[in-house]
Amino acid sequence: PISPHQHGLLASGGGTTDRSIRFWNTLMGGRQALQCIDTNSQVCNVAWSKNANELVSTHGYSQNLVILWKYPSMGQLAKLTGHSMRVLYLGVSPDGQSIVTGAGDETLRFWDVFNKACHQRKGPTVLDA
Repeated sequence: PISPHQHGLLASGGGTTDRSIRFWNTLMGGRQALQCIDTNSQVCNVAWSKNANELVSTHGYSQNLVILWKYPSMGQLAKLTGHSMRVLYLGVSPDGQSIVTGAGDETLRFWDVFNKACHQRKGPTVLDA
């Protein structure tokens, strides 16, 4: 997806062999990645926060995680566990504060990941369904 915070910045995720998140400058042709981060796990989805310069990625083999990242440092803000199989689906709420993930284990999880007050207190949490 294209960043809502930096014009022309595209994030993409690699598969089981690649395991990377790459950033591209689409305004300059996007032929060479600006940055590449090895996540040590299959990247299934990537989505930008609407409210902060952060993104979330979902992963499959071998970790089955949801990871919250700070851009551009790509420091991990949180590793979210709860799925026992590959996290295949990711949706962002209309207000941009929460996400929903779906996995091969046939579960949906709702996460409060982009809530500023949440970050200041204790980090992302699973929302009660």
